[in-house]
Amino acid sequence: MGHHRPVAATDGPGTWHHGIVARYWAEFNEATAAELAYLRAAIARSGEPVLDVGCGAGRLLLPLLADGIDIDGTDLSADMLAYARVGAERLGRRPALEPQANHELDLPRRYRTVIAIGAFGIGGRRDRDLGMLRRIHAQLEDGGALIMDQELATARSDDSWLRWLPAHQAWTPREFEDRDPRRTSDGDEIELDTRLVAFEPLEARHTLEIRARLVRDGALVAEELGELSESLYLVPEIRLMLEVAGFRDVRVEGPFTGEPATARDTTVVFVAQR
Repeated sequence: MGHHRPVAATDGPGTWHHGIVARYWAEFNEATAAELAYLRAAIARSGEPVLDVGCGAGRLLLPLLADGIDIDGTDLSADMLAYARVGAERLGRRPALEPQANHELDLPRRYRTVIAIGAFGIGGRRDRDLGMLRRIHAQLEDGGALIMDQELATARSDDSWLRWLPAHQAWTPREFEDRDPRRTSDGDEIELDTRLVAFEPLEARHTLEIRARLVRDGALVAEELGELSESLYLVPEIRLMLEVAGFRDVRVEGPFTGEPATARDTTVVFVAQR
C-alpha cells in the first residue's frame, strides 16, 4: 500500500493537490453555473486572452475553453495540469498549461483578463501572496482586469475564532476519521478527510492536513497525506495588497453576484484593473 507522509510547509509553497487528491478534484470538482455565468460576463467586458491562475484540473478552464475562449492556465501541481491537458485535448484544444507557483508567474504572453479562483492565500506566507498579485499585474495588459475570489477569515461559524484567544490556544489535532468514499468513473473509491494541525495567530495562518485513501474492490490500495498552509485574510488587507501591487479601481463584490459585497458575505470577489 502506498503511503506518503507530509512535508512541513516552511521552505516553499505547499499543495496537497497531487496523486489521489488530484484525481478526486478532476473527478468531482465542477464549476457552478453562477461562477461560469459571472466569469463569462467578466471576460466579455475585459477581453481575451485569459489566464486561469491555479487552474488545477481545469474546473473552470475547460468549460471556458469549450466556449471558444482563448485561455491558458498555471498551477503548482503537475498532476492537476495533466488532467486539464487531457480534458483540453478532448475538446481539440491545446492551451498553454504551465507548472508554476503563483508567486513565480513568468509567462511569455500578456493577458486581458486573469482569473484566480480559490488560488489566493495558499502561498504559505503573505509575502508570497503579495508576490502573486505583483506577478499577475505584470502579466496583464494595460487596462486588463484581475478577477479573484477569497473566503474570508470570518467564514467559519464554529468555534474556530476561539483559537485566536490566549486561553484557547492549547489544543491538539483531532484524529483522522473514516469518511464516506466517492465512487470514480472507473469504479474505484476515494475517501478524503481534512484536519487542522497548526494555527498561528500572530501570522494569521493555519495549516491543514489531508488524508486521501484509494479503495479498489473493497481493499485499501493507497493512502497519501498532504499539507496546505493558508493565510487568513479580511477585505481591507487584500484591498491594500492589490493597491501595493499596482492595481487600481478595486471593487469588492459578493460571491459571483456582480453586486457590492455585504457584511453577510463570507466569500467575496475582488475585481481590479491594471
